[in-house]
Amino acid sequence: MLNIKYIVKMLGMMFILETFFMLIALLVALFYRGNDVVPFLQTSGITFVVGIIFYAIGFKANENNAGRREGMLTVSLTWFLLSALGMLPFLLGGYVNNVADAYFETMSGFTTTGASIIKDVEALPHGIVFWRSLLQWQGGIGMVVFTVALLPIFGGGATQMFNAQTTGISHERFRPRVTQVAKRLWSVYVGLTIILAILLWAGPMDLFDAINHALTTISTGGYSTKNASVGYWDSDYVYIILTIFMFISSCNMTLIYYLFNGNIKKAFKDEELHWFFWIFVIFVVLTTGWLLYIGDTSSIGVALRKASFQVSTLISSTGFCPTDDFATWGTPFSFLAILIMIICGCGGSTAGGLKAGRVAVLVKNLFNEFKKQTHPQAVIPVRMNGAAIPNDVVNRVLAFSFAYILLFFIGGLLLMLQGISFEDSLGASITAISNCGPGLGKFTNGNFSEITDVAKWLLSFMMAVGRLEIFTVLTLLVPGFWKQ
Repeated sequence: MLNIKYIVKMLGMMFILETFFMLIALLVALFYRGNDVVPFLQTSGITFVVGIIFYAIGFKANENNAGRREGMLTVSLTWFLLSALGMLPFLLGGYVNNVADAYFETMSGFTTTGASIIKDVEALPHGIVFWRSLLQWQGGIGMVVFTVALLPIFGGGATQMFNAQTTGISHERFRPRVTQVAKRLWSVYVGLTIILAILLWAGPMDLFDAINHALTTISTGGYSTKNASVGYWDSDYVYIILTIFMFISSCNMTLIYYLFNGNIKKAFKDEELHWFFWIFVIFVVLTTGWLLYIGDTSSIGVALRKASFQVSTLISSTGFCPTDDFATWGTPFSFLAILIMIICGCGGSTAGGLKAGRVAVLVKNLFNEFKKQTHPQAVIPVRMNGAAIPNDVVNRVLAFSFAYILLFFIGGLLLMLQGISFEDSLGASITAISNCGPGLGKFTNGNFSEITDVAKWLLSFMMAVGRLEIFTVLTLLVPGFWKQ
Protein backbone atom coordinates (compact mmCIF):
# COMPACT_ATOMS: atom_id res chain seq x y z
CA MET A 1 0.00 0.00 0.00
CA LEU A 2 1.10 3.55 -0.70
CA ASN A 3 2.25 5.40 2.39
CA ILE A 4 -0.28 8.22 2.02
CA LYS A 5 0.54 9.82 5.36
CA TYR A 6 4.20 10.14 4.39
CA ILE A 7 3.24 11.83 1.12
CA VAL A 8 0.89 14.24 2.89
CA LYS A 9 3.57 15.06 5.47
CA MET A 10 6.18 15.81 2.80
CA LEU A 11 3.72 18.03 0.94
CA GLY A 12 2.94 19.86 4.17
CA MET A 13 6.66 20.51 4.68
CA MET A 14 6.97 21.98 1.21
CA PHE A 15 3.93 24.21 1.63
CA ILE A 16 5.36 25.53 4.90
CA LEU A 17 8.71 26.20 3.24
CA GLU A 18 6.98 27.85 0.29
CA THR A 19 5.45 30.33 2.73
CA PHE A 20 8.99 31.51 3.48
CA PHE A 21 9.55 32.39 -0.20
CA MET A 22 6.18 34.14 -0.37
CA LEU A 23 7.17 36.27 2.61
CA ILE A 24 10.33 37.33 0.77
CA ALA A 25 8.15 38.54 -2.13
CA LEU A 26 5.93 40.26 0.45
CA LEU A 27 8.94 42.17 1.79
CA VAL A 28 9.73 43.36 -1.74
CA ALA A 29 6.11 44.48 -2.14
CA LEU A 30 6.30 46.35 1.16
CA PHE A 31 9.61 47.99 0.24
CA TYR A 32 8.20 49.36 -3.02
CA ARG A 33 4.79 50.10 -1.43
CA GLY A 34 2.95 48.32 -4.22
CA ASN A 35 -0.68 47.26 -4.36
CA ASP A 36 0.43 43.63 -4.18
CA VAL A 37 0.98 43.61 -0.41
CA VAL A 38 -2.50 42.30 0.44
CA PRO A 39 -2.46 39.49 -2.16
CA PHE A 40 0.87 38.25 -0.78
CA LEU A 41 -0.40 38.43 2.80
CA GLN A 42 -3.48 36.42 1.84
CA THR A 43 -1.49 33.87 -0.16
CA SER A 44 1.11 33.41 2.58
CA GLY A 45 -1.62 32.80 5.14
CA ILE A 46 -3.46 30.29 2.95
CA THR A 47 -0.28 28.41 2.06
CA PHE A 48 0.93 28.24 5.67
CA VAL A 49 -2.42 27.00 6.99
CA VAL A 50 -2.64 24.33 4.28
CA GLY A 51 0.93 23.29 5.06
CA ILE A 52 0.22 22.98 8.80
CA ILE A 53 -2.91 20.89 8.12
CA PHE A 54 -1.05 18.56 5.76
CA TYR A 55 1.90 18.20 8.14
CA ALA A 56 -0.41 17.48 11.09
CA ILE A 57 -2.27 14.79 9.14
CA GLY A 58 0.95 13.00 8.23
CA PHE A 59 2.85 13.74 11.44
CA LYS A 60 2.94 10.12 12.63
CA ALA A 61 3.74 8.66 9.21
CA ASN A 62 5.97 5.58 9.13
CA GLU A 63 8.94 7.00 7.23
CA ASN A 64 10.69 3.64 6.97
CA ASN A 65 7.85 2.41 4.79
CA ALA A 66 8.36 5.01 2.05
CA GLY A 67 10.01 4.04 -1.21
CA ARG A 68 10.31 5.00 -4.85
CA ARG A 69 6.56 5.17 -5.47
CA GLU A 70 6.07 7.61 -2.61
CA GLY A 71 8.98 9.71 -3.87
CA MET A 72 7.62 9.93 -7.42
CA LEU A 73 4.12 10.79 -6.26
CA THR A 74 5.35 13.39 -3.76
CA VAL A 75 7.56 15.13 -6.30
CA SER A 76 4.83 15.19 -8.98
CA LEU A 77 2.18 16.50 -6.59
CA THR A 78 4.65 19.12 -5.34
CA TRP A 79 4.89 20.71 -8.76
CA PHE A 80 1.17 20.64 -9.47
CA LEU A 81 0.00 21.78 -6.02
CA LEU A 82 2.68 24.44 -5.50
CA SER A 83 1.70 25.88 -8.87
CA ALA A 84 -1.91 26.02 -7.66
CA LEU A 85 -0.86 27.92 -4.53
CA GLY A 86 1.75 30.01 -6.31
CA MET A 87 -0.80 31.38 -8.77
CA LEU A 88 -2.88 32.98 -5.99
CA PRO A 89 -1.03 36.35 -5.92
CA PHE A 90 -1.76 36.77 -9.64
CA LEU A 91 -5.46 36.02 -9.16
CA LEU A 92 -6.09 37.73 -5.82
CA GLY A 93 -4.39 40.91 -7.02
CA GLY A 94 -6.25 40.90 -10.32
CA TYR A 95 -3.03 40.89 -12.37
CA VAL A 96 -4.23 37.83 -14.30
CA ASN A 97 -7.89 37.39 -15.16
CA ASN A 98 -8.51 33.64 -15.16
CA VAL A 99 -7.29 30.43 -13.56
CA ALA A 100 -5.89 28.91 -16.77
CA ASP A 101 -3.67 31.95 -17.36
CA ALA A 102 -2.52 32.17 -13.73
CA TYR A 103 -1.75 28.46 -13.53
CA PHE A 104 0.12 28.57 -16.87
CA GLU A 105 2.25 31.51 -15.72
CA THR A 106 3.06 29.85 -12.39
CA MET A 107 3.77 26.41 -13.82
CA SER A 108 5.97 28.03 -16.45
CA GLY A 109 7.83 29.70 -13.61
CA PHE A 110 8.24 26.65 -11.39
CA THR A 111 9.34 24.49 -14.32
CA THR A 112 11.73 27.25 -15.49
CA THR A 113 10.11 27.22 -18.92
CA GLY A 114 9.74 30.99 -19.16
CA ALA A 115 6.74 31.03 -21.48
CA SER A 116 4.27 33.72 -20.43
CA ILE A 117 0.75 35.03 -20.89
CA ILE A 118 1.58 38.50 -19.52
CA LYS A 119 1.91 41.10 -22.26
CA ASP A 120 3.05 44.08 -20.17
CA VAL A 121 5.48 42.97 -17.44
CA GLU A 122 6.48 46.56 -16.73
CA ALA A 123 2.92 47.37 -15.64
CA LEU A 124 3.13 44.83 -12.80
CA PRO A 125 4.11 45.89 -9.25
CA HIS A 126 7.63 45.05 -8.10
CA GLY A 127 6.53 42.29 -5.73
CA ILE A 128 4.75 40.35 -8.47
CA VAL A 129 7.67 40.80 -10.88
CA PHE A 130 10.02 39.51 -8.20
CA TRP A 131 7.65 36.62 -7.43
CA ARG A 132 7.84 35.49 -11.07
CA SER A 133 11.63 35.45 -10.85
CA LEU A 134 11.60 33.71 -7.48
CA LEU A 135 9.30 31.01 -8.84
CA GLN A 136 11.91 30.18 -11.44
CA TRP A 137 14.79 30.29 -8.98
CA GLN A 138 13.00 27.82 -6.71
CA GLY A 139 12.15 25.52 -9.58
CA GLY A 140 15.64 25.64 -11.09
CA ILE A 141 17.42 23.20 -8.84
CA GLY A 142 14.16 21.98 -7.44
CA MET A 143 12.02 22.85 -4.48
CA VAL A 144 12.29 19.19 -3.58
CA VAL A 145 16.09 19.30 -3.37
CA PHE A 146 15.78 22.34 -1.11
CA THR A 147 13.40 20.38 1.09
CA VAL A 148 15.78 17.43 1.15
CA ALA A 149 18.52 19.74 2.42
CA LEU A 150 16.32 20.74 5.36
CA LEU A 151 14.91 17.28 6.12
CA PRO A 152 17.05 16.80 9.26
CA ILE A 153 15.04 19.63 10.82
CA PHE A 154 11.80 17.74 10.27
CA GLY A 155 13.15 14.21 10.29
CA GLY A 156 12.62 11.63 7.57
CA GLY A 157 14.30 9.95 4.65
CA ALA A 158 15.22 11.75 1.45
CA THR A 159 16.77 9.43 -1.12
CA GLN A 160 13.55 8.59 -2.95
CA MET A 161 12.64 12.27 -3.29
CA PHE A 162 16.13 13.23 -4.48
CA ASN A 163 16.21 10.49 -7.14
CA ALA A 164 12.75 11.39 -8.39
CA GLN A 165 13.71 15.05 -8.79
CA THR A 166 17.30 15.23 -10.07
CA THR A 167 18.00 14.79 -13.76
CA GLY A 168 20.37 12.85 -15.95
CA ILE A 169 21.43 9.27 -16.59
CA SER A 170 22.83 8.72 -13.11
CA HIS A 171 23.63 10.75 -10.02
CA GLU A 172 27.21 10.96 -8.79
CA ARG A 173 27.16 11.71 -5.10
CA PHE A 174 30.17 13.50 -3.75
CA ARG A 175 29.01 13.01 -0.15
CA PRO A 176 27.64 9.83 1.45
CA ARG A 177 24.36 11.36 2.65
CA VAL A 178 21.84 12.67 0.15
CA THR A 179 20.99 15.62 2.41
CA GLN A 180 24.65 16.66 2.27
CA VAL A 181 24.52 16.44 -1.52
CA ALA A 182 21.46 18.69 -1.60
CA LYS A 183 23.02 21.26 0.72
CA ARG A 184 26.17 21.49 -1.38
CA LEU A 185 24.22 21.78 -4.61
CA TRP A 186 22.28 24.66 -3.09
CA SER A 187 25.48 26.33 -1.92
CA VAL A 188 26.73 26.31 -5.53
CA TYR A 189 23.35 27.54 -6.76
CA VAL A 190 23.21 30.44 -4.31
CA GLY A 191 26.87 31.31 -4.93
CA LEU A 192 26.40 31.54 -8.70
CA THR A 193 23.28 33.67 -8.23
CA ILE A 194 25.09 36.17 -6.00
CA ILE A 195 28.09 36.41 -8.35
CA LEU A 196 25.89 37.03 -11.39
CA ALA A 197 23.75 39.62 -9.58
CA ILE A 198 26.87 41.59 -8.65
CA LEU A 199 28.22 41.44 -12.21
CA LEU A 200 24.93 42.62 -13.73
CA TRP A 201 24.62 45.38 -11.13
CA ALA A 202 28.13 46.52 -12.09
CA GLY A 203 26.82 46.99 -15.64
CA PRO A 204 23.79 48.96 -16.84
CA MET A 205 21.19 47.24 -14.63
CA ASP A 206 19.95 48.62 -11.33
CA LEU A 207 19.96 46.33 -8.27
CA PHE A 208 16.35 45.15 -8.67
CA ASP A 209 16.81 44.21 -12.33
CA ALA A 210 20.19 42.59 -11.62
CA ILE A 211 18.80 40.38 -8.85
CA ASN A 212 15.80 39.32 -10.93
CA HIS A 213 17.89 38.44 -13.98
CA ALA A 214 20.39 36.58 -11.82
CA LEU A 215 17.54 34.50 -10.37
CA THR A 216 16.14 33.66 -13.79
CA THR A 217 19.50 33.06 -15.50
CA ILE A 218 20.98 30.64 -12.97
CA SER A 219 17.68 28.76 -12.94
CA THR A 220 17.68 28.82 -16.78
CA GLY A 221 14.18 30.25 -16.57
CA GLY A 222 14.19 33.39 -18.71
CA TYR A 223 11.59 35.64 -17.09
CA SER A 224 12.59 39.30 -17.34
CA THR A 225 11.59 42.56 -15.69
CA LYS A 226 11.21 44.27 -19.07
CA ASN A 227 8.86 43.76 -22.00
CA ALA A 228 11.87 43.74 -24.34
CA SER A 229 13.66 41.24 -22.08
CA VAL A 230 17.43 41.80 -21.87
CA GLY A 231 17.23 43.57 -25.24
CA TYR A 232 16.00 46.56 -23.22
CA TRP A 233 19.60 47.35 -22.27
CA ASP A 234 21.08 46.54 -25.71
CA SER A 235 24.43 46.08 -23.99
CA ASP A 236 27.23 43.82 -25.20
CA TYR A 237 28.36 43.58 -21.58
CA VAL A 238 24.98 42.16 -20.52
CA TYR A 239 24.84 39.80 -23.49
CA ILE A 240 28.34 38.42 -22.85
CA ILE A 241 27.85 38.00 -19.08
CA LEU A 242 24.50 36.26 -19.55
CA THR A 243 25.87 34.03 -22.31
CA ILE A 244 28.66 32.83 -20.02
CA PHE A 245 26.35 32.18 -17.08
CA MET A 246 23.68 30.48 -19.18
CA PHE A 247 26.38 28.09 -20.38
CA ILE A 248 27.61 27.52 -16.82
CA SER A 249 24.06 26.89 -15.60
CA SER A 250 23.66 24.26 -18.33
CA CYS A 251 26.51 22.23 -16.82
CA ASN A 252 26.22 19.56 -14.14
CA MET A 253 26.03 21.28 -10.74
CA THR A 254 28.20 18.57 -9.23
CA LEU A 255 31.02 19.47 -11.63
CA ILE A 256 30.66 23.14 -10.73
CA TYR A 257 30.95 22.15 -7.07
CA TYR A 258 34.20 20.31 -7.85
CA LEU A 259 35.45 23.36 -9.75
CA PHE A 260 34.66 25.69 -6.83
CA ASN A 261 36.58 23.34 -4.54
CA GLY A 262 39.68 23.36 -6.73
CA ASN A 263 39.20 19.93 -8.30
CA ILE A 264 39.60 21.30 -11.81
CA LYS A 265 40.86 18.05 -13.32
CA LYS A 266 37.77 16.08 -12.27
CA ALA A 267 35.44 18.79 -13.53
CA PHE A 268 36.96 19.07 -17.00
CA LYS A 269 37.46 15.35 -17.55
CA ASP A 270 33.71 14.76 -17.67
CA GLU A 271 32.77 13.38 -21.08
CA GLU A 272 29.23 14.75 -21.08
CA LEU A 273 30.69 18.24 -20.59
CA HIS A 274 32.96 17.67 -23.60
CA TRP A 275 29.97 16.66 -25.73
CA PHE A 276 27.95 19.64 -24.55
CA PHE A 277 30.80 22.09 -25.24
CA TRP A 278 31.33 20.89 -28.80
CA ILE A 279 27.59 20.74 -29.53
CA PHE A 280 27.40 24.35 -28.36
CA VAL A 281 30.39 25.39 -30.51
CA ILE A 282 29.00 23.66 -33.61
CA PHE A 283 25.62 25.36 -33.30
CA VAL A 284 27.25 28.77 -32.69
CA VAL A 285 29.45 28.36 -35.78
CA LEU A 286 26.48 27.26 -37.94
CA THR A 287 24.31 30.13 -36.69
CA THR A 288 27.08 32.69 -37.17
CA GLY A 289 27.63 31.50 -40.74
CA TRP A 290 23.91 31.59 -41.45
CA LEU A 291 23.50 35.16 -40.15
CA LEU A 292 26.36 36.30 -42.38
CA TYR A 293 24.89 34.39 -45.33
CA ILE A 294 21.41 35.96 -45.07
CA GLY A 295 22.89 39.42 -44.55
CA ASP A 296 21.52 39.95 -41.05
CA THR A 297 24.83 41.68 -40.35
CA SER A 298 28.08 42.17 -42.23
CA SER A 299 30.17 42.08 -39.06
CA ILE A 300 31.57 38.72 -37.95
CA GLY A 301 31.79 40.05 -34.39
CA VAL A 302 28.12 41.06 -34.26
CA ALA A 303 27.04 37.78 -35.89
CA LEU A 304 29.10 35.80 -33.37
CA ARG A 305 27.62 37.75 -30.44
CA LYS A 306 24.06 37.27 -31.71
CA ALA A 307 24.64 33.58 -32.45
CA SER A 308 26.33 32.89 -29.11
CA PHE A 309 23.56 34.54 -27.13
CA GLN A 310 20.72 32.95 -29.09
CA VAL A 311 22.25 29.47 -28.99
CA SER A 312 23.01 29.88 -25.26
CA THR A 313 19.50 30.99 -24.41
CA LEU A 314 18.00 28.03 -26.31
CA ILE A 315 20.47 25.28 -25.44
CA SER A 316 20.34 26.22 -21.76
CA SER A 317 16.51 26.32 -22.01
CA THR A 318 16.63 29.83 -20.50
CA GLY A 319 14.72 31.40 -23.35
CA PHE A 320 15.36 35.12 -22.88
CA CYS A 321 13.26 36.76 -25.56
CA PRO A 322 12.72 38.73 -27.70
CA THR A 323 16.36 39.88 -27.80
CA ASP A 324 16.56 38.80 -31.43
CA ASP A 325 13.43 37.67 -33.24
CA PHE A 326 14.84 34.54 -34.82
CA ALA A 327 11.60 34.11 -36.78
CA THR A 328 13.20 36.59 -39.20
CA TRP A 329 16.26 34.36 -39.56
CA GLY A 330 14.44 31.96 -41.85
CA THR A 331 13.29 28.35 -41.79
CA PRO A 332 16.79 26.80 -41.69
CA PHE A 333 17.46 28.43 -38.31
CA SER A 334 14.03 27.31 -37.06
CA PHE A 335 15.17 23.76 -37.82
CA LEU A 336 18.41 24.38 -35.91
CA ALA A 337 16.39 25.88 -33.06
CA ILE A 338 14.33 22.69 -32.72
CA LEU A 339 17.50 20.59 -32.58
CA ILE A 340 19.01 22.91 -29.97
CA MET A 341 15.85 22.81 -27.82
CA ILE A 342 15.75 19.02 -28.01
CA ILE A 343 19.34 18.57 -26.84
CA CYS A 344 19.69 21.36 -24.23
CA GLY A 345 22.20 21.09 -21.34
CA CYS A 346 23.82 18.43 -19.17
CA GLY A 347 22.30 16.05 -16.67
CA GLY A 348 22.30 17.44 -13.14
CA SER A 349 21.85 21.00 -14.43
CA THR A 350 18.86 23.31 -14.30
CA ALA A 351 18.39 22.98 -18.08
CA GLY A 352 15.60 21.02 -19.70
CA GLY A 353 15.61 18.88 -22.82
CA LEU A 354 17.03 15.50 -23.68
CA LYS A 355 20.48 16.33 -22.19
CA ALA A 356 23.91 16.04 -23.83
CA GLY A 357 24.74 12.84 -21.92
CA ARG A 358 21.80 10.99 -23.43
CA VAL A 359 22.69 12.30 -26.89
CA ALA A 360 26.22 10.94 -26.41
CA VAL A 361 24.87 7.53 -25.41
CA LEU A 362 22.50 7.48 -28.40
CA VAL A 363 25.27 8.39 -30.86
CA LYS A 364 27.73 5.87 -29.40
CA ASN A 365 25.13 3.13 -29.37
CA LEU A 366 24.29 3.89 -33.01
CA PHE A 367 27.93 3.55 -34.08
CA ASN A 368 28.23 0.34 -32.07
CA GLU A 369 25.30 -1.08 -34.05
CA PHE A 370 27.12 -0.27 -37.28
CA LYS A 371 30.20 -2.12 -35.99
CA LYS A 372 28.09 -5.14 -35.02
CA GLN A 373 26.85 -5.40 -38.60
CA THR A 374 30.42 -6.29 -39.58
CA HIS A 375 31.31 -8.18 -36.39
CA PRO A 376 28.00 -9.69 -35.14
CA GLN A 377 29.68 -11.72 -32.37
CA ALA A 378 31.54 -8.76 -30.90
CA VAL A 379 30.58 -7.40 -27.50
CA ILE A 380 30.96 -3.64 -27.78
CA PRO A 381 29.73 -1.72 -24.76
CA VAL A 382 28.83 1.95 -24.74
CA ARG A 383 31.42 3.81 -22.67
CA MET A 384 31.23 7.14 -20.87
CA ASN A 385 34.14 8.55 -18.88
CA GLY A 386 36.09 5.37 -19.60
CA ALA A 387 33.55 3.04 -17.98
CA ALA A 388 31.13 0.69 -19.70
CA ILE A 389 27.49 1.69 -19.29
CA PRO A 390 25.23 -1.24 -18.29
CA ASN A 391 22.79 -2.37 -20.97
CA ASP A 392 19.80 -1.54 -18.78
CA VAL A 393 20.97 2.09 -18.58
CA VAL A 394 21.35 2.23 -22.38
CA ASN A 395 17.86 0.77 -22.70
CA ARG A 396 16.48 3.42 -20.35
CA VAL A 397 18.10 6.15 -22.46
CA LEU A 398 16.52 4.67 -25.59
CA ALA A 399 13.12 4.43 -23.88
CA PHE A 400 13.37 7.99 -22.54
CA SER A 401 14.36 9.38 -25.93
CA PHE A 402 11.50 7.57 -27.64
CA ALA A 403 9.01 8.83 -25.03
CA TYR A 404 10.39 12.36 -25.39
CA ILE A 405 9.99 12.45 -29.18
CA LEU A 406 6.58 10.74 -28.98
CA LEU A 407 5.30 13.33 -26.50
CA PHE A 408 6.67 16.08 -28.74
CA PHE A 409 4.54 14.90 -31.66
CA ILE A 410 1.46 14.04 -29.57
CA GLY A 411 1.58 17.46 -27.94
CA GLY A 412 1.94 19.10 -31.34
CA LEU A 413 -1.03 17.16 -32.71
CA LEU A 414 -3.27 18.08 -29.77
CA LEU A 415 -2.32 21.75 -30.17
CA MET A 416 -3.20 21.59 -33.88
CA LEU A 417 -6.65 20.35 -32.86
CA GLN A 418 -6.96 23.64 -30.93
CA GLY A 419 -6.61 25.54 -34.20
CA ILE A 420 -2.90 26.36 -33.88
CA SER A 421 -0.85 26.13 -37.09
CA PHE A 422 1.55 23.26 -37.81
CA GLU A 423 4.76 25.23 -37.23
CA ASP A 424 3.42 27.03 -34.16
CA SER A 425 2.11 23.78 -32.64
CA LEU A 426 5.42 21.94 -33.00
CA GLY A 427 7.29 24.95 -31.62
CA ALA A 428 4.96 25.23 -28.63
CA SER A 429 5.15 21.48 -27.98
CA ILE A 430 8.95 21.30 -27.99
CA THR A 431 9.36 24.46 -25.91
CA ALA A 432 6.97 23.04 -23.27
CA ILE A 433 8.48 19.56 -23.05
CA SER A 434 12.02 21.01 -23.05
CA ASN A 435 11.15 23.92 -20.71
CA CYS A 436 12.68 26.45 -23.12
CA GLY A 437 10.19 29.34 -23.36
CA PRO A 438 10.17 30.67 -26.93
CA GLY A 439 8.60 28.56 -29.66
CA LEU A 440 8.44 28.95 -33.42
CA GLY A 441 6.44 31.23 -35.69
CA LYS A 442 4.28 33.63 -33.69
CA PHE A 443 5.59 32.16 -30.42
CA THR A 444 9.24 33.17 -30.85
CA ASN A 445 8.57 35.93 -28.31
CA GLY A 446 7.55 33.32 -25.73
CA ASN A 447 4.07 34.78 -25.22
CA PHE A 448 1.13 32.36 -25.34
CA SER A 449 -1.67 34.68 -24.21
CA GLU A 450 -3.70 34.24 -27.43
CA ILE A 451 -4.12 30.44 -27.29
CA THR A 452 -7.19 28.72 -25.84
CA ASP A 453 -7.51 27.76 -22.19
CA VAL A 454 -7.46 24.09 -23.17
CA ALA A 455 -4.12 24.61 -24.92
CA LYS A 456 -2.77 26.41 -21.84
CA TRP A 457 -3.74 23.51 -19.55
CA LEU A 458 -2.16 21.05 -22.00
CA LEU A 459 1.08 23.03 -22.17
CA SER A 460 1.12 23.38 -18.37
CA PHE A 461 0.94 19.60 -18.05
CA MET A 462 3.66 19.14 -20.67
CA MET A 463 5.93 21.61 -18.85
CA ALA A 464 5.59 19.60 -15.65
CA VAL A 465 6.22 16.32 -17.47
CA GLY A 466 9.35 17.73 -19.12
CA ARG A 467 10.68 19.26 -15.90
CA LEU A 468 10.31 15.96 -14.02
CA GLU A 469 12.00 13.91 -16.73
CA ILE A 470 8.83 12.42 -18.24
CA PHE A 471 8.73 9.06 -16.43
CA THR A 472 8.22 10.55 -12.96
CA VAL A 473 4.83 11.97 -13.98
CA LEU A 474 3.71 9.57 -16.71
CA THR A 475 4.35 6.51 -14.54
CA LEU A 476 1.53 7.76 -12.29
CA LEU A 477 -0.85 7.22 -15.22
CA VAL A 478 0.06 3.53 -15.47
CA PRO A 479 -2.47 1.34 -13.60
CA GLY A 480 0.30 -0.90 -12.26
CA PHE A 481 1.73 2.02 -10.26
CA TRP A 482 -1.31 2.02 -8.00
CA LYS A 483 -1.33 -1.73 -7.41
CA GLN A 484 0.26 -3.18 -4.29
